[in-house]
Amino acid sequence: MFDSASISSGKTDFIAESSDDKPPQRAETVHELLARLGGDMEEIDRVKKVYPMKISSHFLALIQEKGDPIWKQAVPSAEELSDFRNVADPLSEGRDTKVPGLIHRYPDRVLLMVSSKCAMYCRFCTRKRSVGRVEQTPMQQIFQGIDYIRGHPEVRDVLLSGGDPLLRSNRELDIILRELRSIPHVEIIRIGSRVPSVMPERVTPRLVKVLKKYHPLYMNLHFEHPREINPDSERALKLLADAGIPLGSQTVLLRGINDDPEVMKELMQKLVKNRVRPYYIYLCDLVKGVEHFRTTLQAGFDVICHLQGHTSGLCVPHLIIDSPGGGKIPILPPDYLLATDEEKAVISNYKGEVYEYPNPRI
Repeated sequence: MFDSASISSGKTDFIAESSDDKPPQRAETVHELLARLGGDMEEIDRVKKVYPMKISSHFLALIQEKGDPIWKQAVPSAEELSDFRNVADPLSEGRDTKVPGLIHRYPDRVLLMVSSKCAMYCRFCTRKRSVGRVEQTPMQQIFQGIDYIRGHPEVRDVLLSGGDPLLRSNRELDIILRELRSIPHVEIIRIGSRVPSVMPERVTPRLVKVLKKYHPLYMNLHFEHPREINPDSERALKLLADAGIPLGSQTVLLRGINDDPEVMKELMQKLVKNRVRPYYIYLCDLVKGVEHFRTTLQAGFDVICHLQGHTSGLCVPHLIIDSPGGGKIPILPPDYLLATDEEKAVISNYKGEVYEYPNPRI
């Protein structure tokens, strides 16, 4: 297994400094660090009894002050316990679970949950109800999911998720990927991970050596704020991209974190610079405990309109609502198509300039 630098419940050391002429200093625990930054530790402890807390040392070091965009993603808030509007499983994943840990919702693809662990428990997680409550997903359960895939020739695309698949050991990942690659009708394997953002040290040449054996392999990554892209995460992204793994990003639109269009533009441009193609911006799922992160649909339109035409098309992802039990729905700002009839469409560009596009005479 790789060395984990994760911090959970204040039991793991965060900072340990020493020099030749000074004795080692006592390490500062996560609780001490959060308290020093002004965190209400009674509130944090109360929330994490319901929704566990885990913060990687890398991500913790990105926090500049209490309540900043990094803090909000990682540190429990009392608002998580005052959400009486949303539900634990808003996407009805339980309904589409065919065998434990395998979700088959779309005709030709499945989601296989291969890990119950994450490097960090994001406070806005769609699987807030389950992540962090099991030590690790048993390999035997994963094999049951793979057997299901073997028996369903319509499945051509497998998305590995969890938890975070990269929290499995290199050996376990090798076994899982090898078994999937042995199925003739599986054309594409995808991995969803936030590791390059929250624990970039996990991305090593040895890990990449395993992954690159199983092309075509794609990775969908989660970055939520421009400050998450720094030399450490850039090194991880370079290793993955240099291995020929196409990288895409799936960003959640989060109130007070990235719903400023300029912040989102900076994030998208930094991703593209590091060979990560912006893929989706999600409106926040209706998950119990995350209402305080949700934005309006108009906020999503504002972001997309700010990107369209004002930066390269590579930087413009799809705006998506993951509907309850109904799958992903792309949403386009209404400002571009002004009117349409049998003769023509009236359209507007990013500057607000209006044009007519004639329909063909059939």
